[in-house]
Amino acid sequence: MPTGPIDLDRVYRAEFGRALATLARQLGDIGAAEDAVQEAFADALRTWPERGLPNNPGAWITTAARHRALDRLRRESARAAKEQDAVRLGQVGFPAPDEELDMAPVADDQLRMIFTCCHPALSAESQVALTLRLVCGLRTAEIARAFLQPEHTVAQRLTRAKAKIRHAAIPLRVPPPHLLPERTPAVLSCVYLVFTEGYFATSGATAVREELCDEAIRLGRLLCALLPDEPEVRALLALMLLNDSRRDQRRSPTGELVPLEEQDRSGWNRGAIAAGLRCLISAAADGHTGPYLAQARIAAAHATAPSWSDTDWHAIVTAYDELARATRSPIVLVNRAVALGFRDGFEAGLAALDTIADHPRLAGSSAVVSTRADLLRRAGRDAEAAEQYRRAVATAENDQVRRFLTRRLAEVDG
Repeated sequence: MPTGPIDLDRVYRAEFGRALATLARQLGDIGAAEDAVQEAFADALRTWPERGLPNNPGAWITTAARHRALDRLRRESARAAKEQDAVRLGQVGFPAPDEELDMAPVADDQLRMIFTCCHPALSAESQVALTLRLVCGLRTAEIARAFLQPEHTVAQRLTRAKAKIRHAAIPLRVPPPHLLPERTPAVLSCVYLVFTEGYFATSGATAVREELCDEAIRLGRLLCALLPDEPEVRALLALMLLNDSRRDQRRSPTGELVPLEEQDRSGWNRGAIAAGLRCLISAAADGHTGPYLAQARIAAAHATAPSWSDTDWHAIVTAYDELARATRSPIVLVNRAVALGFRDGFEAGLAALDTIADHPRLAGSSAVVSTRADLLRRAGRDAEAAEQYRRAVATAENDQVRRFLTRRLAEVDG
């Protein structure tokens, strides 16, 4: 085996989900599989520094976890059901401890795990937490930090969700073909929720949580490989890549938010833009339409504009119209009002915003207030803008957003 520095955390992040998915299929028990994989990584922590990194770390972890699971089932074999499980698992066969390992997790196992985590019987919060834990391999403490929640709250949520899977006998499987179309949107929604929380955090000290963006994009690539015939999967990956291409320019050296129009476009990630555009072209083939494709078109219009003044606002408004028809979301209409303001004049944008400002689904949201403040500022109506900025600052939950709005308030509050 090769020797050298071992980044066990990187291996954990890359291999935990794959090993867990494979073992869960064999055991039929997510909790038991998770325990076995954790024990396998503990074995790796003890043995790899001395013996070196295996040629195939994922296969080593999967095999070691299967040994651990089998040992536990044999110890509990006094219970008939457990004895049957031990016999069934033992039929698979194991290599000797020092034997070269070449077995690898099955890709379909991860797809089963993703659909199980996103089962409609589970709440949206549980779906996201389970996906980050069981598919991405994030530890409970990492999930808690990412969503600014107490670790015990996240731990309880995970425990309840896994118990519900077990007690309700939720199958670890990809839905049958006739159910796949209605279940895939929940999976995509979960992945996109992870990304959006990372891209623009709803609360806390920072507006960008890079680890969540990274995990969402990794999930998007995984889903593209597992569901190659689903154009909306490629559209979602395109959307995330195109938006994330601006990551390094979204904050100043001091950590302050930098709006899109003020960003240094030469610092955008051109590789991510090119990859996103390839996904977008592939997703749009054969006349496909869908909400993620419409959003990806908006992101592409921004990513390919050579400057802010050269942005194709007509294409963006058209994409928002398509998105509004697909989702009927009032927040989409709020964003459309901004795009309309740049295309047709800011008074036109304000008029469009007024038509949906009282929508019940926008009650309690700061989106209308902050958007109206921005449009008023751009329209030169500084006194009215200042009033709206004060309201927006008072309701902002994210510290960076609050500081950004305060700077804007200072600009108009002469």
